[in-house]
Amino acid sequence: MEHFTYEQDKRESKRTIRKVIIAVFSILLLFACAFGYFVYWAFFDMNRLPTGEFITQSTSPDGKYTVKAYLTNGSITTDFSVRAELVFNERSKKKKNIYWQYRDRTANIFWLDNDTVKINGKVLNMPNEKYDYRNE
Repeated sequence: MEHFTYEQDKRESKRTIRKVIIAVFSILLLFACAFGYFVYWAFFDMNRLPTGEFITQSTSPDGKYTVKAYLTNGSITTDFSVRAELVFNERSKKKKNIYWQYRDRTANIFWLDNDTVKINGKVLNMPNEKYDYRNE
């Protein structure tokens, strides 16, 4: 039978407490990350926007991209919104939402050059920039 001294018991207790604290904080951090992702997914993810009715489209001067705009009917509690998606004409890449504006009914799309589009006054560099009124 092994006997621990008071000092050994104290060190072992500190190690156990430290392990428990690390485990609790790890679990809390995991839940905080999961909650943060859920909030982003539920309220800010542009891939979850409603489809809407087609309004207009415009193709870049070099034919590489097409921007298609849609009007979404908000329902009783929200107003109309405009959603625009980027279509890759030369590659078979997935379409992506690049523009979302609340309380708007029109979409004026102008290409400034092959990679820069202006949608209702918002200038976006393709293919990476996007505009979402919720992030303003």
